[in-house]
Amino acid sequence: MKIVALCGLLGYGYSEEALRIAFSEKVDYLGVDAGSTDPGPYYLGSGKSFTDRAAVKRDISLALPLALEHKAPFIIGTAGGAGSCSHVEWLREIIFEVAREQGLHFKLGTIYSDVTKEYVMEKLNSGKIRNLSEHFPLTHEAVEESERIVSQVGVAPFIKLLSEGVDVIVSGRACDTAIYAAPCIMKGYDAGLAFHMAKIMECGAMCSEPVAAADVMQAYIYDDHFELRPANPARRCTIGRVAAHTLYEQSNPYLIFEPDGVCDLTHSEFVQKDERTVSVTGSLFKEAETKTLKLEGVKRSGYRTICPATVYDPLTVEKFPEIVKTVNAFVKENTQKTLPENSYTVNYKTSGGAESSLGVVIDVVGKTQEIADTVCALIRSRMLHCDYEGRKSTAGNLAFPFSPSDIHVGEVYEFSVFHIAEVDSLLETSEFTVEEV
Repeated sequence: MKIVALCGLLGYGYSEEALRIAFSEKVDYLGVDAGSTDPGPYYLGSGKSFTDRAAVKRDISLALPLALEHKAPFIIGTAGGAGSCSHVEWLREIIFEVAREQGLHFKLGTIYSDVTKEYVMEKLNSGKIRNLSEHFPLTHEAVEESERIVSQVGVAPFIKLLSEGVDVIVSGRACDTAIYAAPCIMKGYDAGLAFHMAKIMECGAMCSEPVAAADVMQAYIYDDHFELRPANPARRCTIGRVAAHTLYEQSNPYLIFEPDGVCDLTHSEFVQKDERTVSVTGSLFKEAETKTLKLEGVKRSGYRTICPATVYDPLTVEKFPEIVKTVNAFVKENTQKTLPENSYTVNYKTSGGAESSLGVVIDVVGKTQEIADTVCALIRSRMLHCDYEGRKSTAGNLAFPFSPSDIHVGEVYEFSVFHIAEVDSLLETSEFTVEEV
């Protein structure tokens, strides 16, 4: 069976020629991941996508009609970047738009994977929550403060919809591997091979040379092995690249943890089949006694204003820690009667630090946007003219690359839920719709 990964992430782009080459022979399934927690909690909290709408539409516009023509179900995971209901609807709107413009007709299956606060509270109260870190235990307060919570589903919801004969699947938050492993497992292929293959190909051509998330990857699964080969003739899979991408985002080089169980790579072997193709054998799957799903939730922690600047004077660079102490004391004194206590936090993000230059970002998060604006302005103006021992110049300490110098970033979110929940069924957090488009 042949499965194609459109690219590493929907909206990243890919070569049209590579897509054409991939479909020059029979393709059984086409997949693409559409989201990640890599960009942080903001996108889940805001309901916005971190990929551009026009870029996402371009990727779908080229691939969807080709998949329908070849009767290859098109599977999209973690819609809209973060996979909440809002993100799913955003992506569905684009798909409907493409369908109208191109006169396409198909059966669409949708997976929603949001969960309620009540659901998480029940898991917490019944002792079915596992902490991913001892430094981040889940609390009732954190659940109550959460604005959105999603579950990261595995292969089960995809298999359910594929078995109902849908042409396109749009999913909420999902494991990247589920997109590619689900059709293989549904068709009876070995789960160890399916999950390992899916893990490597989830980022498109990242497992090839030259490395690129923005290109098409082909996978072929057999009874006792799988093969990977990039569609673009300018790229090639090598043992080094394929093995290296097996380790991608893994805390253990031999184990890939999934909601269903663990993929054990202890006996996996990588063979260079030809110049552009790598074959993999020996990957095993061990089913978990207790099934689990990861939960991701966010809460609003304030509003951000930043001010990027550069220091070019060697003495100012040397004295920068002293300047920060002076500025912080000044701001504290000037706001203690006008701003509520603990109403803001300040961070100085620096880069470079060579003798003659230092990049600085003044980063202020306030309880309100007005507080963040006020504090950032105070810091920027005081740091600009701050005196220090040995300073000869009376000009400014900072150079500002932008005007206005202060940038209002807006709402700031942080993860409030990032935990594992024990589940009775791997379908219990999924809601489905099936419709004709």
